Amino acid sequence: RLTYRQADQLANQIAHALLARGLDRGDVVMLFCENSVEGCLIKIGAAKAGLVVAPMNPMMAPDMVSAMIRLAEPRLAVVDAEFWTAAEAPFAANGLEVAVTITIGGGPVPGSVSFSDFVRDQPVTEPDVEIHGDDIWELLFTSGTTALPKGVMISHTCSYMAAYGFALSLTRGLRLESELRVGTFLPMLYHVGDQPFTYSVFLSGGTLILGRKPDPGRIAEMIAEERVTALWAGSPMMVTALDRVLTQRPGLDARSLKVIVYGWAALPPATLTSMKQHCGKDLLVFEIFGQTESISCHRFWPDKWPELYARTAPKQNYVGVPSPVLASTVLDPEGQDLKSSPGTPGEAVYRSPSMMSGYYRDEAATREAFRFGWFHSGDSCVYDDEGLRVMLDRYKDIVKTGGENVSSLRVEAVLGLHPGVAKSAVIGLPHPHWGEAVTAVVIRTPGASTTEAELIAHCRAALAGYETPKAVVFADALPETVGGKVLKYKLRTTHAAHYEGSEALR
Repeated sequence: RLTYRQADQLANQIAHALLARGLDRGDVVMLFCENSVEGCLIKIGAAKAGLVVAPMNPMMAPDMVSAMIRLAEPRLAVVDAEFWTAAEAPFAANGLEVAVTITIGGGPVPGSVSFSDFVRDQPVTEPDVEIHGDDIWELLFTSGTTALPKGVMISHTCSYMAAYGFALSLTRGLRLESELRVGTFLPMLYHVGDQPFTYSVFLSGGTLILGRKPDPGRIAEMIAEERVTALWAGSPMMVTALDRVLTQRPGLDARSLKVIVYGWAALPPATLTSMKQHCGKDLLVFEIFGQTESISCHRFWPDKWPELYARTAPKQNYVGVPSPVLASTVLDPEGQDLKSSPGTPGEAVYRSPSMMSGYYRDEAATREAFRFGWFHSGDSCVYDDEGLRVMLDRYKDIVKTGGENVSSLRVEAVLGLHPGVAKSAVIGLPHPHWGEAVTAVVIRTPGASTTEAELIAHCRAALAGYETPKAVVFADALPETVGGKVLKYKLRTTHAAHYEGSEALR
């Protein structure tokens, strides 16, 4: 536990220690760490020193780690002792020096010092470094759901505006901004979630409660013990899991919770009703819709549009309206605005001061992303008759079957309503008749014996025939990004031959 004064002094010591290693303005420091106070402070210290921090997911495969090192060309690295065995080979192959070890799960790796030794005897005063708002201070790597991750350049202004935009929502229901107490167990150091959640707390003068690994039971205990007022839950599945824990453990008091934020899909109305019973009728939940490149998100509040929400969730993923610091619309492939054409699918596009400055060392990708003067998200959306946005799917995840386009998210939402389904991913696989066949990869709920026929019948009752899965494949796990997004390209590769030789017109 640290006060703001203690944290600021430690960040200053980190900045001085980094500069003492001979690093110059704009040099890159790589982090190979999970959530920790030390990791969070190293990022801030690097920013104070005018450096660029490049945090990396320690779960990345060695070849991906090497690719990110070659892209960022860091001068030195900070690692968690717990993950050194995963980092050692790619670091050695690329000649990357480890300067600091965060000694969680072990002692300092050879050639490095512990965090406490690194900052020892360094000045606690602010470093004499001039910082400009458009200076790049962080490289965040995209989730790589379709290709090799890109380096997203984040400026100081981008982070400030992301924090400001989210502080407006996270402080709802509080008398003072400084009463904000944000809790999360999701990865923050190497995920874009640090922009809206970590820094909104600091901007408000509130308290950040940071866990290391997502676990619904520990999250419920954290809410009760730390009197958390706002929770970054990540996904509707995590909110549902949290609701289950609170139902099973009525002694945990969650009434301090005023705001829950989730993303990527609609929350089942039954879960919202139950969470309000645990937390109070004034609990505000909202879905966000954004990405690493543009974290000034769309927001959808079920309580603002209750009839619409009750009628459409979770089968339709309404993502609402832009945040106060985001301009957005939906464009067709020729760059024409579709605002006056409700129901016509197009691509969600953005402009915002809280947006990346571009892709690191990839001018061609940057130009392509910003064509027509807007950042192109890669997400297919439509306007409804009231001007609200509905997210259909990632363009690359839309299943094209028998001349029809099927939203994988819509099918997943229906599957999620079955009690035997813990999680699902819907993909298109090559089929001799349909071109692509709608196919569901499903993780069963623990103890469930749900069958393929049962799930297909469940979907057929709620979806059009062409939307209904042609097959269900059961799995123990799904390949995911750090943010919980399923890596569908891996599933498409794994199951590419599923229908080979099939003449069944199912």
